[in-house]
Amino acid sequence: MTRVIYLDYNATTPLDPAVVDAMQPYLREHFGNPSSRHAYGRVAQEAVERSRAQVADLLGTEPDAVVFTSGGTEASNHAIKGIAFAALAKSAPADVHVVTSTIEHPATVEPCAFLERLGCRITRVPVDREGLVDLDALARALREPTTLVTIMHANNEVGTIQPIAEIAQLAHAHGALVHTDAAQSTGKISVDVGELDVDLLSIAGHKVYAPKGVGALHVRPGLALEPLIHGAGHEGGRRAGTENVSYMVALGTACAVARRSLPEATERLRQLRDRLWSRLRRGLGDAVVLNGHATQRLPNTLSVNFVGHVGADLLDRIPEIAASTGSACHEGQVTLSPVLEAMRLPPDIGRGVVRLSVGRFTTTEEGDRAADLLVATATRSL
Repeated sequence: MTRVIYLDYNATTPLDPAVVDAMQPYLREHFGNPSSRHAYGRVAQEAVERSRAQVADLLGTEPDAVVFTSGGTEASNHAIKGIAFAALAKSAPADVHVVTSTIEHPATVEPCAFLERLGCRITRVPVDREGLVDLDALARALREPTTLVTIMHANNEVGTIQPIAEIAQLAHAHGALVHTDAAQSTGKISVDVGELDVDLLSIAGHKVYAPKGVGALHVRPGLALEPLIHGAGHEGGRRAGTENVSYMVALGTACAVARRSLPEATERLRQLRDRLWSRLRRGLGDAVVLNGHATQRLPNTLSVNFVGHVGADLLDRIPEIAASTGSACHEGQVTLSPVLEAMRLPPDIGRGVVRLSVGRFTTTEEGDRAADLLVATATRSL
């Protein structure tokens, strides 16, 4: 059987072998409850706190600022709802104002929609054709008293990286708190909460070579937010539930591996991505078009339009490649993703979107082979 070329690292990553090795003792012999005061509990508690420090080191924060969660979705929900509910304890719903963008992940879109149903005010700031937030529109939105600005660090579909530090400066000048979803950027580029100047930041384990089902939320020390999950006083009273020790160890190890690999990993990913893009352009010319910002984007992400094709159909004809599309086909009708619609991508172009995302285990040979298969198939079916 021919090995399938995996180019869908933005969807999920395989587990790093170092992560698997680190987890094993906590799946086998170190099974204690971290809240227990005996020897088994102490071993587990030490592992949790060591992992917390590893996450903090990657994010440039203090261990006490890290809250472990079940994933990036919970982390973003906790940040957005936690700040809003804390504000609702003192204010009417109409006085709680959240500013977000039109290209957010559902982990941000849906909590904002939920708050809107409760009567909170939500402003959705548009983006340009390259996926960058309109800072003038953001500034206008901030003229109203604002509780929270939540804008993703890097887009999962096209890779565009937002100027979060500049956004944070604008927001803080108007008294608003800032949350960013850094699930896609963490481990690929430098993600430092001090440099970004954010109050809250969420990450997802399965985007950094840890398992699905674990994530973390950075909460600026001294910032009060309502817990998303109520119960006993785990995570300093911020997130109830007996700790998933092996998964916390996995995330900590993954963050430690990422910390050691940067910035060299960024450059390696960029070289793989650019080589893939060059090979596609050489084979297809103007029949392949880039989505997202040309330079201000994730080093591993290549979102392209295969002009004259439907992206899903193209990939269906190449079972040797595992990748994603930016459109959906139902009963002959092709619809663009909300992100591509927000970027105002013409439907006749956007129907051909394919997202190719490389990662730690992608080889040059795999990238070349994938490009050759895409060029050959796209040329043959024109």
